[in-house]
Amino acid sequence: MTETRFWLIRHALVEENARSIVYGTMDVELCPHTLEAQVPMYAALARRLPRPAAWLASPLIRTQKTAAAIFGAGYPEQALTIVPGLIELGFGEWQGQGHAAVAAQLTQLPHAFWPLAGAERPPGGESMADGILRLAATMESLAVQYAGQDVVAVSHGGAIRCALAHAVGLSADNALHFSVENISLTRLDHTPRGWRVACVNELPGI
Repeated sequence: MTETRFWLIRHALVEENARSIVYGTMDVELCPHTLEAQVPMYAALARRLPRPAAWLASPLIRTQKTAAAIFGAGYPEQALTIVPGLIELGFGEWQGQGHAAVAAQLTQLPHAFWPLAGAERPPGGESMADGILRLAATMESLAVQYAGQDVVAVSHGGAIRCALAHAVGLSADNALHFSVENISLTRLDHTPRGWRVACVNELPGI
């Protein structure tokens, strides 16, 4: 079995109105002003990523447009394979609600960096523990499908935290301590001895 390297990128910042709500798996647009201002960061990311590589994205348009921005900044344009398992955590009935409205429904804050504990689900949504199981199955399947290759996958903050948790065997609560910024790079290597973390939340050009 050979080593497979996954270059996981969180999508770009979404537009201002979307940032005021819990959007989860909703399809929302990227912020055009930030896209323009961060062109040098996209160029740095384009130089950082391996060539050749297989390119994957979640079904949501914000990941696909982030990939397009990287291509526009200098990485040769690639065909994108859409992988449903890379989608963001679903927040169920909270999606579309303002952050203050969601906060008003909570009687306590069980985690320092998340409104719910790792095993708790939003109404009709996914918990972090659910997400870890989903990303575990997705990453293991992709490691077989793309064995020995470099894989660039544009995904989401929650999904990347879940992939990290699977890679190093973290609990759902501990996985919530990871910071995954917009357009940051996290690399996970699948090796004959298991998963290895090469970098987390690396910001391009910084």
